[in-house]
Amino acid sequence: MQIRDLLGEGCRSFSFEFFPPKTEEAAALLERTISDLRELQPTFVTVTYGAGGSTREKTIDIVSRIKRDTGIEAMAHLTCVGSTKEEIKEVLGRLVDAGIENILALRGDPPKGEKVFTAVEGGFSYAWQLVRFIRELYGDRLCVGGAGYPEKHVECVNPAVDLERLKQKTDEGLDFITTQLFFDNRVYFEFVDRARALGIKVPIIPGIMPIMNASQAERFGATLPFRLAAELHRRRDDPKAVHQLGVAHATSQCMDLLMGGAPGIHFYTMNRSTATSEIFAQLKASGFVTRHEAA
Repeated sequence: MQIRDLLGEGCRSFSFEFFPPKTEEAAALLERTISDLRELQPTFVTVTYGAGGSTREKTIDIVSRIKRDTGIEAMAHLTCVGSTKEEIKEVLGRLVDAGIENILALRGDPPKGEKVFTAVEGGFSYAWQLVRFIRELYGDRLCVGGAGYPEKHVECVNPAVDLERLKQKTDEGLDFITTQLFFDNRVYFEFVDRARALGIKVPIIPGIMPIMNASQAERFGATLPFRLAAELHRRRDDPKAVHQLGVAHATSQCMDLLMGGAPGIHFYTMNRSTATSEIFAQLKASGFVTRHEAA
């Protein structure tokens, strides 16, 4: 089923993001995580796509297997990095043949060690070009999502320009937007207001990642509210205390977002189920999730 139809049913969406593992140990962890989070009956899950297509085969395998074996609606990330139009066309064909109906179209980050994105000859330089290409090939047969940056993309110096680029991407055929993570809900609500004023009408799903590591959270580039930053610093050498803080803050974020009209929550799981499961349980206990919405 296409995600745009699930969002159109008017129920809150709850989704999880996974990334392809690089080791056998990581693969085993991902399998346990998928099994654990399957019990929460997410609206859909997504699988990321490595820089330079480094995990292309694993992405195709995992997203196809989730769709086939679990019955969960699955969406594959697809980037422009290191791929020609013909290579992207071939990947899209394989995904469609596997029954995948949902694609998250991204420009992608530069490969490791490179600071500037450079399109390969015969490839795409921008996500809007990829969205247009998908629509030209498949029309409405595929649901196409895209990324939004409440605090602007790290490579864009002007948030107004960044929003104009999102509008261009949406005009090419995005069905919904999932945001980059943020820790201050004011950032999300103001972003949505600016997007609506510019004429962006598609659902904008907030992306949430519970803080599990102080140093990691400080490197994400998202603004940490002062009180959160101070408390995180106080607990930084106590992993259990950081975990408790991360779950508590993310839970509070989710409740506030849903009360404020967000169409759902997209969880960046980092291939671990514990924090997400704890947050989800609290949302459900507080009446923010019903079985129908989670199915």
